[in-house]
Amino acid sequence: MIDALWIVVGVLLLYGGGEALVEGSRQLAVRFGVQPLVIGLTVVALGTSTPELAATLAASLQGAPEVAFGNVVGSNIANLGLVLGLGAMVHALRVQARFLRREVPFMAASSLLMMWFAWDGKIGRIEAFVLLFLLAVFLSVQFNTEKERPETRKAFDSEYAMKPVRGTGWLLGLIVIGIAALTLGAKALIVGAVGLARAFGIGERVIGLTLVAFGTSLPELAGTLVAAAKREGDIILGNLIGSNVFNVLFILGAAVMMRPLRIDASSAEIDLAVMLFFSVLVWLLMMTGKRVARWEGVMLVLLYAVYIAWLFVVP
Repeated sequence: MIDALWIVVGVLLLYGGGEALVEGSRQLAVRFGVQPLVIGLTVVALGTSTPELAATLAASLQGAPEVAFGNVVGSNIANLGLVLGLGAMVHALRVQARFLRREVPFMAASSLLMMWFAWDGKIGRIEAFVLLFLLAVFLSVQFNTEKERPETRKAFDSEYAMKPVRGTGWLLGLIVIGIAALTLGAKALIVGAVGLARAFGIGERVIGLTLVAFGTSLPELAGTLVAAAKREGDIILGNLIGSNVFNVLFILGAAVMMRPLRIDASSAEIDLAVMLFFSVLVWLLMMTGKRVARWEGVMLVLLYAVYIAWLFVVP
């Protein structure tokens, strides 16, 4: 019971902290003249990934590498299977932005690189440096992105180009509060998740891939459902793809830089293959039909459900 309470408190703090950090960062970016298109792909995507960062770092530092690694992989799978699928079920998502045709292959390549690094059951600081270097490349490309179609830019402008309603000091304070809530929430979530796993004999890998990953993906889920109701497919895909790239390059890179990870290579290969499968599948859906239809959303959610069920059935 105590472990479940820790999990609930942790998820609430992660969600609230993530929202505070995203709002403060977004308004601060607008104040400093960052383009709304770039804010969506970088600031917001990074902000919605902060729960994953906090939980992954907490798990790694508390000696639960399977939870840390599983959270990164499970969050990426949940973003493309569950979150994107539910968004498409609310309303079919049209793909108009040219940049997505560049970012999606980059996301798939990041997943493939992660598989390569994890094949021997350990990820060290050299691999972490490579991941962080690629993050710098990704960010530099985004901040020098080409001009988009007027309708695409209009959608991002309407979502992110609001004028800051508070001063710089207030926004910085909001960011600090968000970081503090994320730190406390991550610790509470990991304590509860690890305790629950041990109490019920569930492997830490499964807990990381399911419960922790779902909890840290709540900001993406909430934002996706709201954007889907507004029929803003490019914003949904931009945020989810950006979040997945940050999860691999920044979150995993930062966690490994602090403490190298050792994992079960045989299990990790399967989970990483599933993550790569979803990345390639979404890429194909976008390239062939230039949209993610409702039935395709149903397919993504069902595939995600099958994977989650398999995790609890297969030891």
